Amino acid sequence: MTASANTPANTPANTAAWIPAKHARLEVGPAPYTRPGPDQLVVRNRAVAINPLDWIIQVEGSLPYGWLRYPTVLGADVAGEVVEVGTDVTRFRVGDRVLGHAVGTDKDSNNAAEGAFQHYTAVSEKLACPVPDAMPFEDAVVLPLAVSTAACGLFQTSHLGLRHPSSHPEATGQTVLVWGGSTSVGGNAVQLAVAAGYEVVTTASPRNVDYVRALGASLVFDYNSPTVVPDIIEAFQGRTLAGAIAFGATSAASCVRIVRKCRGKKFVALATPPVSFERLGDPDRGRFAHPRLLARLIGANIALQFAARTRGIGLKYIFGTTLKANEVGTAIYRDFLPAALAEGRYLAAPKPMVVGKSLDDIQRAMDVQRGGVSAAKVVVALP
Repeated sequence: MTASANTPANTPANTAAWIPAKHARLEVGPAPYTRPGPDQLVVRNRAVAINPLDWIIQVEGSLPYGWLRYPTVLGADVAGEVVEVGTDVTRFRVGDRVLGHAVGTDKDSNNAAEGAFQHYTAVSEKLACPVPDAMPFEDAVVLPLAVSTAACGLFQTSHLGLRHPSSHPEATGQTVLVWGGSTSVGGNAVQLAVAAGYEVVTTASPRNVDYVRALGASLVFDYNSPTVVPDIIEAFQGRTLAGAIAFGATSAASCVRIVRKCRGKKFVALATPPVSFERLGDPDRGRFAHPRLLARLIGANIALQFAARTRGIGLKYIFGTTLKANEVGTAIYRDFLPAALAEGRYLAAPKPMVVGKSLDDIQRAMDVQRGGVSAAKVVVALP
């Protein structure tokens, strides 16, 4: 039997950076090549990106992703060439340059074949987008999870429920608060909100003010300023709030205080838990680090929910892959992002910080990300 135009002539040899067990370091080794499902495409990855979620799963897999079956393949961001498409795929062909949001760690997937940290990844057509010829894969790969997470918080009816972005948005006369505009997801939230016709007020460190303004923010406040909360409240006098979206462990409480004083939609979409997971990766963390973190997490969430509800403020966490099951995924990855990237109306932001050129470099890249980066995204290029 000869191969069709949608199927490789020979089954490619795959390799992955596996996480063999909970809390284990990554190990590079052979991996199966998996044929795409009817609505999937297989991407030969030329770049993958690192997100905080990747090392959080590694150092604390029991709490946020207790359902994972090990060994498995982590990672959400891929960019490369299509090598095979499923029977129902209509938007892509073999050879197309694409970026994609890999969802292998989702509970309803739980599938190593759909993780990013390997040479070949199965990606849903609904969460894939063409990459312009002039855009390097290392630039394109910074987008998928950040775009998806920002879009879920801004546009899903369960969160802010904003109008969808378009090529020629009409001004809504409303303003979105994005706390953490220089973060990977925050920068994309700024761009998406502006593309939907909303003014954006955001926070960043002083060194990143010009960066977030270039993404479209109208006003930028220093989140380290002791007066940042009253300053933002004052800026919203005469403005109508369309809602707030919060990034960073200390962002939620500040947003609740601000939203309480504003006119408009009193809702905060949360992308970050109100505690840090960073110390769990330390070798000297101690045997009680996990129980202490769990206690702090529960206590902080209870206090946060109480503060919001007693002030009439809606509060909900964002899970960055829920758009795959609703209209937001189509609105972003099919109707908006392809043309916006091709026409230069949407920037691949933040800039990539390329720290390696093989699967062997992914564990180091995860360590670099855990150490903290600013207005950049850690990326590994692949041959």
